[in-house]
Amino acid sequence: MRTLQALALTALGYTALIAAGAWAQQDEFLEAHNVERESVGVAGLVWDGEVAAYAQSYAEQQRDNDACADLQHSDGSYGENLYWASAVSIAPADAVNSWISEKQFYDYQANSCAAGENMCNHYTQVVWADSIRLGCASVACNNGGGTFVICNYDPPGNVFNERPY
Repeated sequence: MRTLQALALTALGYTALIAAGAWAQQDEFLEAHNVERESVGVAGLVWDGEVAAYAQSYAEQQRDNDACADLQHSDGSYGENLYWASAVSIAPADAVNSWISEKQFYDYQANSCAAGENMCNHYTQVVWADSIRLGCASVACNNGGGTFVICNYDPPGNVFNERPY
């Protein structure tokens, strides 16, 4: 009987450890976004379970896909940023900071990517003022091909002819 109780307690401890890891990852995604949003005077995002469940579901689909690194968008109803790293495990802030690094290519006055640059929309989604809910997920690709990260934003940003903030 004691062995069974010990196993049950071990299982509960393991579940709590997994939950704690998920909370830490959630906090890291939120903090990385909200530090940048604060720097441009935009209110912080809040974590949303429904948006996170959508991100997790899509990440799991990509995990099982041989083309995990192809970064195919889900074409869902949320704003979306995708990231892939060759490492099997990465910190959530690494993905978010890669999107934020595009800030150097965003021309606020022209409300477009700087001349000769075509990648700044990940950054503008991170700081999109009307986006208020966030959900993200990260999975190791089954084919040994690294880590896939997705963040979804509600409502979506990058509305044509509108500034992010």
